[in-house]
Amino acid sequence: MTDARAVAAHIWEQLGGEPGELDRLEITGPAHTLPSRHAVTGAGAAAVGASLLAAASGPVAVDTRGLAVALCSERYLRIDGRSPGAAFAPLSAFHRTADGWIRLHANYPWHRAAALEVLGAAREEDAAAAIAGWRAVDLEEALHAAGGVAAAVRTADAWWAEFGAAPPLVERIDLAPAAPRPQRRPRVLDLTRVIAGPVATRTLAAHGADVLRLDPPDRPELPAQAWDTLPGKRSALLDARTDAAVLEELLAGADVVVTGYRPGALDRFGLSPEALAERHPGLVVVSLSAWGHRGPWGARRGFDSLVQAACGIAVDEGSPEEPGALPCQLLDHATGYLAAAAALLGLRRQRTDGGTPGYRLALVATAAWLQGLPRTAEPEPVEQVDPAPYVVDVPAPAGVLTLARPPGTVGGRPLTWPDPPPAYGAAAPEWPAEPAPGTVAS
Repeated sequence: MTDARAVAAHIWEQLGGEPGELDRLEITGPAHTLPSRHAVTGAGAAAVGASLLAAASGPVAVDTRGLAVALCSERYLRIDGRSPGAAFAPLSAFHRTADGWIRLHANYPWHRAAALEVLGAAREEDAAAAIAGWRAVDLEEALHAAGGVAAAVRTADAWWAEFGAAPPLVERIDLAPAAPRPQRRPRVLDLTRVIAGPVATRTLAAHGADVLRLDPPDRPELPAQAWDTLPGKRSALLDARTDAAVLEELLAGADVVVTGYRPGALDRFGLSPEALAERHPGLVVVSLSAWGHRGPWGARRGFDSLVQAACGIAVDEGSPEEPGALPCQLLDHATGYLAAAAALLGLRRQRTDGGTPGYRLALVATAAWLQGLPRTAEPEPVEQVDPAPYVVDVPAPAGVLTLARPPGTVGGRPLTWPDPPPAYGAAAPEWPAEPAPGTVAS
């Protein structure tokens, strides 16, 4: 059985936290609330615990029952009491190939179109037959080249022999010298999509940050994805190609920027960590990716399900004959909570010591960390968690949203989602005016 507190201690060390602060963390509830051969519950509790420790100075706690709901937050999403539909599109699944298995991700229409074009299939119903004629790695390469997203299913030994050493779980970088910035409510510029980055920034919002998420107008977010990950944030649309001046003004007013695109994808907009540090010293820069920023896989698109497939988790959760999956998208969620902890610790250090703190995290690094924890031959039995105490109804422009509550307590009080409610693209791309010196903000 994995000792969640021991795992939290390792995470806290990776983040650079003070060891004595671990005494403030309490983990309660069953040791296993999500069925898996991997230490999903312990790893999730440790990651959430780290974000709570970084956010508060008093006692914090994680209950593994609420954790189980939070780690599957997209599963509990409802709008006006109804499910928004399946989390994965039909093509976003395991498919048999001529020599094994491959996992596709086609939730976004542009990835679906690339997959159908490579497969020469007019309809999704024709895709399985086309996939069966390909070798898994060949199809993986062809889809990547065409702008699609997929990963051949590999064993852990095969993956790590090919990929090499895993990146650090949390890579800390001193980007540039800078004077300490004055204390204020943190402003977070959210340049992320899908789950890991948005989980990080919604966590920062739950802890009081002013979070502004930007999305390109020509790449709309999936509605369910937006509803699940936008509570507490403002959401705006901005084209970085034509609105560079607006983007630069937002960066100048930010305290933290979180990016969640492929390494190098944002460089042409002056958004590499090094370029940001040069123009905006003192900014905390947190970068998330699927495959890390080094090596041939660094430039590839990736999602939690694909990292599970590539690195051997899918085989270990199922078998070489029929792969399986973790009971939640833990790589996304755990990486998101770790990124939130990094941002909060970076803010704390910057306000005290100065500098321009940078952090890199990757789903593949979280996967390697999870694979290194003790596991069981078969999933431990778990009792079904009643989600009712761990969800909340939030009136929003689209309807009444049922959302998983933010996990954990601070000083004995549960966290809640602050305003505004999720409203994709409804906000102006600007920071609110700061109160004049000597006045009190309302």
